Amino acid sequence: MSYTIDVYRGDMKAHRGFLVFLATLSFFPQLVAGPILRAKEILPQLVNMRVPTALNIRIGLLLVLLGLLKKTTADLMAGPVGVAFNGQADVSTFETWIGLLAFSAQLYGDFSGYSDIAIGIALMLGVYIPMNFNLPYFSTSPVDFWRRWHISLSSWLRDYLYISLGGSRNGKRARNQFITMLLAGLWHGASWTFVVWGAYMGVIVVVTQWLNERPALAKWVNSKNWISLIIKIVVTHYLFVLSWPLFRGSSLEAAWTMIVDMHIPQETAVTAGAGIVMALVVAGLFLMHFVDALRIRYGDALANRQWFFWPLLVIGFTLFFTVGDFGHDFIYFQF
Repeated sequence: MSYTIDVYRGDMKAHRGFLVFLATLSFFPQLVAGPILRAKEILPQLVNMRVPTALNIRIGLLLVLLGLLKKTTADLMAGPVGVAFNGQADVSTFETWIGLLAFSAQLYGDFSGYSDIAIGIALMLGVYIPMNFNLPYFSTSPVDFWRRWHISLSSWLRDYLYISLGGSRNGKRARNQFITMLLAGLWHGASWTFVVWGAYMGVIVVVTQWLNERPALAKWVNSKNWISLIIKIVVTHYLFVLSWPLFRGSSLEAAWTMIVDMHIPQETAVTAGAGIVMALVVAGLFLMHFVDALRIRYGDALANRQWFFWPLLVIGFTLFFTVGDFGHDFIYFQF
């Protein structure tokens, strides 16, 4: 679709080579679940195909390994997620929170892991795909979150939907932001849970954007103080955790029940060891972001130090094949 729109807008010329165009449409690393590539990003690379360098291959292998380990971590979260979402009548408030935080980790590990694998394979073929996640759970607002989460989708919606609706012109920014997020919900699935999820996303984006522009809040919004940053990160994550019952739940009724259970303590007894599970869930969430932060900052340097890179690769793949569960599909395959 982006190819047709870009040609129509005059942003790129129509390509006459059928085989290259077919290769663009069927480029397999990102075909199933993204990142969402535009023709103007990949088509020129396929026309002027280059042999991948040794560094490209090493960085690609590192990304594939990171993606597999993220996927393994995500699969380990399936237990507490299943308890929270499938046994709601017998689940305590604490275990509901464990399941929701585990779903944060599961969704991030699953989807960003797949993106890392796709980007790594493409790089080993000599094709560069832009980064699709940038530490989203360290976001300080919903607007910031959508700049960091599934970046290829967010930018696609911005360029082809939000701007087409008029963007921020004529005082219609709030309306256009809301419509864009509502349709983002429908993009994930044609059900009322996703419609309400998209509407909720639209509301929190519009409201936080409005609050960020209030002069009285400017000092707080722009503060780099570590306490204010932590508070903003926690509040932002809470707003998204609040949406997971809609995103993952089977119905609006089930989602509402779960949201109520999050905030009103249930009489159900807490399962033994729940505190340890919570600690492991939070540790998994932070570990994936910590490793991502290291990769973003030092990835090329690590790939260049072969005395460190190859042992790391062997240990990593050994760990994956030892611990990994090969029976779980990627969650985002369904969207």
